[in-house]
Amino acid sequence: MYKNFLKGVIDFIFSIMTFIILIPVFIIIGILIKFDTSGPVFFEQERLGKDEKLFKIFKFRSMTNKNHEDISGQVFSQNPEITKVGKIIRRYKIDELPQLINVIKGDMSLIGPRPCLPRIKKEFGEYADDRFKVKPGLTSLAAIKGSIYLSWLEKGYYDSYYVNNLSFKQDVNILFNTIKILLIGEKKLFNKK
Repeated sequence: MYKNFLKGVIDFIFSIMTFIILIPVFIIIGILIKFDTSGPVFFEQERLGKDEKLFKIFKFRSMTNKNHEDISGQVFSQNPEITKVGKIIRRYKIDELPQLINVIKGDMSLIGPRPCLPRIKKEFGEYADDRFKVKPGLTSLAAIKGSIYLSWLEKGYYDSYYVNNLSFKQDVNILFNTIKILLIGEKKLFNKK
């Protein structure tokens, strides 16, 4: 019941309400990005969704307006291509907020494996196929287990575990732990230098 119906209903209602509430924040962030560096406010990129269907993901642009298509690994805060505003919005995951549009459109869920680039699929190894059985999410089990500090294979393991144990209780746990990460920060929480 939850997996096949309620999860989608919760995704849609919560995303619509949150998006409307955050419209002023979107406007302010957009203005700050435009003042910080030249280029578009939003960054769009094709990612793999449920059943490996391609869709365009939306983010607030946090890097310079150069072509960054060749970046396949994690981009850390010390990367010189990250803008001043980009460092702040990345720290608090504000750059991910436009993905509420993806959730409203039905491309994504609030919680599920993070959407990956097509060329990254093979990095998940034996767990690759499981993660595409559900819609990708704004946050994930992997995000609360180590996030950007995990290897692709470790992320694949957590994604596979999530898919095979999908439940309302697990989603609530992921949501609350995501809030904890936003408040404390990945670096402090996962004790990384």
